[in-house]
Amino acid sequence: MSLWTSAKAAAELTPAHRNRAADFFRAAAIAVVVIGHWIVSVPQLVDGSLKFTELLSLRPWIQYLTWVVQVMPIFFFVGGFSNAASWSSARTDKTKRDAWQASRLKRLLLPIAPLILLWAAFAGLAGYLGLDGELIQITSRAALIPVWFLAVYVMVTVVVPITYMAWERFGLGTVLALIVAAVVVDAAAFGGGYGWLRWANYGFVWLAMHQLGYWWHGGIKAKHVPILLILAGLVSLYLLIGQFGYPVSMISVPGEEISNSAPPTVAMLAIGFTQAGLILLVAGRISVWLQSSTLWAIVILVGQRIMTVYLWHLTALLCIVALSMAVGGFGLHMTPGSGMWWLTRPIWFAAMIAVLLPLVAIFGRLEDGSRDSHASPPGPLRSVLGALCACAGLTFMALNGTFADNALGINIFPVAFALAGVALSTVNSRS
Repeated sequence: MSLWTSAKAAAELTPAHRNRAADFFRAAAIAVVVIGHWIVSVPQLVDGSLKFTELLSLRPWIQYLTWVVQVMPIFFFVGGFSNAASWSSARTDKTKRDAWQASRLKRLLLPIAPLILLWAAFAGLAGYLGLDGELIQITSRAALIPVWFLAVYVMVTVVVPITYMAWERFGLGTVLALIVAAVVVDAAAFGGGYGWLRWANYGFVWLAMHQLGYWWHGGIKAKHVPILLILAGLVSLYLLIGQFGYPVSMISVPGEEISNSAPPTVAMLAIGFTQAGLILLVAGRISVWLQSSTLWAIVILVGQRIMTVYLWHLTALLCIVALSMAVGGFGLHMTPGSGMWWLTRPIWFAAMIAVLLPLVAIFGRLEDGSRDSHASPPGPLRSVLGALCACAGLTFMALNGTFADNALGINIFPVAFALAGVALSTVNSRS
């Protein structure tokens, strides 16, 4: 059965009461991430050397557009909704409850294994051939940018049983507590010089958005809530950027001392509240629009391969760069942001899509998960340990790439940790 046939069949069987907007916004958010990365990550040949320049630093006015294209808050918000729906259903059955984390991690982590293996093999081969180690490190690190988000989202997912229990007991108090914690971290980091504390906001900021997703799942009765969230977000942005000197850009800009995204600041939380308000404002209309079986089938189709697209889109970009360099650097000599550069973007996009589609066809099957009814999935403890191990490896690779100056040319321990973690949290045992 083809993916489209499968999506059409699933669309026909979807109950009318399902919140289809959540699935739509997840798919739309990933599409924006892919397009955004393909635009702002600018490969350029400078004096014969390949450089990656951020368009945000060359064209500062584009930084305001990051308020729209920085969609990680949306992903955590929608993720909170989806995880609440899944966990609240699974916890009523012991078998499903024990397997819940493993089933979520299989969809998140299993697709990353071939990406790691490919870039580790590339690093080893390139090192063996004596290629420029710094260039290998830069390219492998660029290809693995998506794992930054994935590592954080995985950890947010594995603690859902705890955060959902907290939500049921304290409700919006959990969001308020996380906001206060994020503010305290920023104040201590920027005002007190404790910059290392900023890493804690990977937890506080993204957990706050995830908890908001729980609220959405529980049903938000008051009609004024979306407007209040939008106003709270915009007023906070005005104060943080206009009065306290936070950067305008919601994506890291080379050369700027402070990044709103790595680690996230309370400004990112303000953008998240604004985006959540806008989503709640239009979610009902989107759900009605998606009652069309064809439109809903398209959303399902995208959702079936969404993680593979996200993981491989920068590898597709780098393949096109390598191809361009092989034919004399076609398209890599233009001034980024110039009129001609913009005119050639459709050509570059078409080329990257042409490379990405086969990658999705080859590796996308890993998103389907296991259909083996005779398998016993990992339990909660093994799943959490595997997630911790995988995320440690992914974080180090996101920082340093897969290349290392050793006999193999491979950053062995992060690669091994990540792969071991994936296996530990996703591989079934036979029963």
